[in-house]
Amino acid sequence: MLSFLHNFEPQPIFLSLGLLNIRWYAVFIVLGVIAGLYLTLYLAKIFQKESELVWDLVFYLVLWGFIGARLYEVFLFWPYYQNNLLQIFQIWKGGLAIHGALIAGILVLWWWTKMKKTNFWHWAAILSPGLALGQAIGRFGNWFNQELFGEPTNLPWKILISANKRPPGYEDFSFFHPTFLYESLGLLILATTLFFLIKKTKSLSEKKSISILFLYLTSASLLRFFLEFIKIDPAPLIFSWRWPQFFSFALVIITITAYLIYLYCHEKHPSLRPNWESK
Repeated sequence: MLSFLHNFEPQPIFLSLGLLNIRWYAVFIVLGVIAGLYLTLYLAKIFQKESELVWDLVFYLVLWGFIGARLYEVFLFWPYYQNNLLQIFQIWKGGLAIHGALIAGILVLWWWTKMKKTNFWHWAAILSPGLALGQAIGRFGNWFNQELFGEPTNLPWKILISANKRPPGYEDFSFFHPTFLYESLGLLILATTLFFLIKKTKSLSEKKSISILFLYLTSASLLRFFLEFIKIDPAPLIFSWRWPQFFSFALVIITITAYLIYLYCHEKHPSLRPNWESK
């Protein structure tokens, strides 16, 4: 089984239909969206949320999630894209940043729950397992694009990277860390954990919902933070850290701080709790 990783040289094209090329990257993104959607539908049914609401919400989340992910990526690499404007629209080749999708998703969810007069925290908790599952599946698109891999390695699960995909300075190495696989497995474990934590509860209280969201944000961010130590793809630097690593660390600090403040307010000063619930 592991020898397959050593010899398999993935190609980006899944299917060619004349002038139209369907890429594996797009296939895995679509599969991730579908899997995340149906997991969300299942959890929404448990808590008696109408499936029509799920479809409506997911439409906006997917649309603005893609836009946010792309705009975030373009912002980070603007010196390149300003001279290659047409490539901004070529998302099928890669270049979707999960942090951009996450920012857009939170804003869309806040707007949507206000519009529908429903509970922000409950929906955030219901969406979290599906989001983690979708990310876990989507990461395989990076393998077929041969991008976002880690440092050279001789570990048994090393992956082969084509010579033309190796970064400058690594031309003489053939095998690298499959960071896409590490992140995918970590997210799959997270999705499973969140799913069973939500499923075993009889009702989603505000505190339970916020705890689920807290667990998703901190776990996914810590996973990304540590994996960035071994990645070698180009990335903007800030304070000698790769930007995705810095953002993940900042998100962990912000999330933990906000959660501790919430717990303090919940126990000591209920009137100070954030009121994002419907009346």
